[in-house]
Amino acid sequence: MAFKSKIVKPLANKISRDIDKWSRTAVASQQKIMKDLIKKAAHTQFGQDHQFSKIKTYEDFKSLVPIRDYEQIKPYVQKIIDGQADVLWKGKPKYFAKTSGTTSGVKYIPLTKDSIPNHFGTARNALFNYYAKTGQGAWLDGKMIFLSGSPEMTKTSGILTGRLSGIVNHQVPQWIRKNQLPSYETNCIEAWEEKLEKIVEETVDQDMRLISGIPPWVQMYYEKLLEKSGKSTISNLFPNYEVFVFGGVNFKPYQSALEQLVGKRINTLETYPASEGFVAFQDQLEEEGLLLNSNSGIFFEFVLAENIFDDNPERIELSEVELGKNYAIILSTNAGLWGYNLGDTVEFVSLNPYRLKVSGRIKHFISAFGEHVIGKEVEKAMEDASRESNVQVIEFSVAPQVNPGQGLPYHEWFIEFERPPTSIELFAQKLDQKMVEQNIYYKDLISGKVLKPLVITEIKKDGFRFMMRDKGKLGGQNKVPRLANDRALADDLNGYHKNES
Repeated sequence: MAFKSKIVKPLANKISRDIDKWSRTAVASQQKIMKDLIKKAAHTQFGQDHQFSKIKTYEDFKSLVPIRDYEQIKPYVQKIIDGQADVLWKGKPKYFAKTSGTTSGVKYIPLTKDSIPNHFGTARNALFNYYAKTGQGAWLDGKMIFLSGSPEMTKTSGILTGRLSGIVNHQVPQWIRKNQLPSYETNCIEAWEEKLEKIVEETVDQDMRLISGIPPWVQMYYEKLLEKSGKSTISNLFPNYEVFVFGGVNFKPYQSALEQLVGKRINTLETYPASEGFVAFQDQLEEEGLLLNSNSGIFFEFVLAENIFDDNPERIELSEVELGKNYAIILSTNAGLWGYNLGDTVEFVSLNPYRLKVSGRIKHFISAFGEHVIGKEVEKAMEDASRESNVQVIEFSVAPQVNPGQGLPYHEWFIEFERPPTSIELFAQKLDQKMVEQNIYYKDLISGKVLKPLVITEIKKDGFRFMMRDKGKLGGQNKVPRLANDRALADDLNGYHKNES
């Protein structure tokens, strides 16, 4: 055991014990957090506008604090930008995490002195808990890389502003920073393909032990490394490579391709960070789901996903959730977000402790005919069909075709294959069968001849990457939507079909 891993081991063990302890008292922690948040923000403009002084119970909270999305909290954010203090939380935010919204344009998510530990501290705790649970901490003694957005910051009315990954990068302590790659200068490159080339140059001859990033962009990194090094696998290039850390997308569609590039299966650590708060992380390698971050300054509420667009949807607290139900997740935080609709849907797979898996995005669904197909259903169908057909998929997305040139409407699956099926027609039949098993409404529409079985449109090699590049969304935290209720992404893929020149 080398120096850093030896020094960190006692702390890692303590953090792991603490996680085990607070995971067993999640409901009590949540009740305390709600009361603490209300008390600390009672004097803020938001607190006065919503009569925080009258809130004694969760029922009071629900009646006085409505569910909001960014558009509805934006007027308060604008007051902060205009220079006011004590608006959503005491004082002014330490940072704004700048993100792109689909309807709101640029979003400025406040991060406060109180909320920063939720972001960096949870990431650290997840890694140290991994060390404690597996006994594998040698990654601390080698090099590590976090494929992320630029750490460069600007100022918005005097408040440091940047991408969340860049903000968190500034919180990394010096003793870890010495192990971290790429260099600051390379990390600041905005153009992903140029940045990736420099990252490969800086890491190809290093002792890489931990790699973190969104799976599709890590796959590009692996491919470039092998191209430059001439090695057959990543494990040959980095023999001490120990753990892959990821979040933001389902790993399973990418797992086969990534393991093939690495040359073996290595440990993975899944996290669920968002600009609004670090929601959950994998606390046990052998258990399904991510542990809800129930003791870190966030009060969680849940709404059945099918009800989220109702005028006054029923909200429940943690003690009321049930297994196997699809919930929209609502946050109130010590960064000053209140009843905030995160936009994600989750499903609990354990209630003791509370573990969940991300099932999709509220805005990422297909219900052009009342089927309400969600992300986890298309991913499960693809996973099962690919396994049974010995097919390997690089990337895919699904959109409805409501007005075909002839015949019945259908769901169109845009798929880029690494290992294609021997027959596209037979694979489409298999995939459609799996979708029928996943969604009873889809089954009814198929059997009732309202929809015809799905249609596959093959995407050429690297087509999704080129499309994302041309849209200015290559790399970083950008993800290809799994599905949409319109044809916007389908239209973006025109020109990238396999049968097009």
